[in-house]
Amino acid sequence: MAKSKLSIQPLADRVVIKAAEAEQVTKSGIIIPDTAKEKPQRGEVVAVGPGKKDEPTTVKVGDNVLYGKYSGTEINIEGKDYLIMKESDILAIV
Repeated sequence: MAKSKLSIQPLADRVVIKAAEAEQVTKSGIIIPDTAKEKPQRGEVVAVGPGKKDEPTTVKVGDNVLYGKYSGTEINIEGKDYLIMKESDILAIV
């Protein structure tokens, strides 16, 4: 298991993710106002739990992942926002 970058250690199959920033400008150059920004579905894993008894975790610290739009619980650690979710809510490693 890789060493966490945070002072928090998730339990079982939980992971802590730092969400990517929401897009400010579309590919065509249109500026997106704050009220219309989509919640990001991509982020970087910053802490990983040890896994379940017969199921070790497959993601590791530093992986960039895609997750469901409404997955996880938002938390604030040391003044920064993170998501904590089950590994099964992660859709893919990119």
